[in-house]
Amino acid sequence: MSEVARQLKELVWGSKTNPGLSDPIFGRWTQGFVFSEAEGSALEQFEGGPCAVIAPVQAFLLKKLLFASEKPSWRDCREDERKDLLCHTLCDILQAACFNTSGPYCLAECELRGKETVAKSDRPTAGGECSCPRGHSSSALATQDHLSFETFHSLIRRMSFKSFPELKDAICEQYSMWANKFGVLLFLYSVILTKGIENIKNEIEDSAEPLIDPVYGYGSQSLINLLLTGHAVSNVWDGDKECSGMKLLGIHKQSTVGFLTLMESLSYCKVGSYLKSPKFPIWIVGSETHLTVLFAKDMALVPPETPSEQARRIFQAYDPEDNGFIPDTLLKHVMKALDLVSDPECVRVMKNKLDPEGLGIILLGPFLQEFFPEQNSNVPESFTVYHYNGLKQSNFNEKVMYVEGTAVVMGFGDPLLQTDDTPVKRCLQTKWPSI
Repeated sequence: MSEVARQLKELVWGSKTNPGLSDPIFGRWTQGFVFSEAEGSALEQFEGGPCAVIAPVQAFLLKKLLFASEKPSWRDCREDERKDLLCHTLCDILQAACFNTSGPYCLAECELRGKETVAKSDRPTAGGECSCPRGHSSSALATQDHLSFETFHSLIRRMSFKSFPELKDAICEQYSMWANKFGVLLFLYSVILTKGIENIKNEIEDSAEPLIDPVYGYGSQSLINLLLTGHAVSNVWDGDKECSGMKLLGIHKQSTVGFLTLMESLSYCKVGSYLKSPKFPIWIVGSETHLTVLFAKDMALVPPETPSEQARRIFQAYDPEDNGFIPDTLLKHVMKALDLVSDPECVRVMKNKLDPEGLGIILLGPFLQEFFPEQNSNVPESFTVYHYNGLKQSNFNEKVMYVEGTAVVMGFGDPLLQTDDTPVKRCLQTKWPSI
């Protein structure tokens, strides 16, 4: 096994992987990017686990399909169109993960026999089709089907590309690799190699924690964040936080597609605005064990950040434990960060006004009401949403299709009193409390 393959295996599966557990979990992850026959642009997931890669890829694919395509009917995708969509989507994710914007970019391949590899394939034909491995597709693919965990990793090799155009050409040329048995894992390894193994270790909160749980097979939050943002940080809040002398890394800028989780509704975590309010109305939705995608076509759902929202985000950056208040000694820093008048006299006056009882704390609510009175929401009162669940067995008649629904944002009432409670709805309520 090469040194690169050994480092990949330890980072993804752990340094003490139990051989008795690794092969079954590995088997659940060995699938390619396969499109549903019932929904032209929807990827299928065969077993639990690889949603940590498949769902983000699906989200970015939808972003390109809905907002960068001129197709009149977005749900009607021909085979050549979805191949093109997938290849461009994989390029976008790799580009975001590249530690140095000028490259190099890397792809992982599984070398089967000498010069024969799963990765090698003919260049696209004049019609844009990508063919199977040259001259030995049947033998190569048959060999693939029987690779064990250890054998697969002993055959991993790295290919490097100096420029992004070279990477794009290689990804298109090797479309058959992404669609075949190890496509999802090879793409994950490509993202890791492009980012750099040491760079990922520096971002993960606990570098001993593998990206894929070796017992249950689910992807870690670091893996999800790596695919979504290009950074393998372990947390979902905005910015970095100090906790007991430790620096805990978070999300540093608005994401392209978002992330919502049931764990927030259960008070296990707090998703920051950079993930909760992405550039496009597409969100990864996390339950306890699975990732799906919720999306809409209405850009009004992701309006620019309002002054009030910016103030809330900055205030909460000084409230790392999400208490809803900060010590009054930090008021001047918050005011300065928001470009408010923050000379000592003004700060003193505001302290007295916001903390008339002299408790030594500044509450978030009164602070926002003082400087940024509540503004009218620009979110539509109702909008069409679509939900994607890649697991075949979770879809009607085991046909992976987008489920269409209508969301209504209530202007009144307590959403907790609603009776039609579902996990997806509880996730959405972390962004729109009265949805």
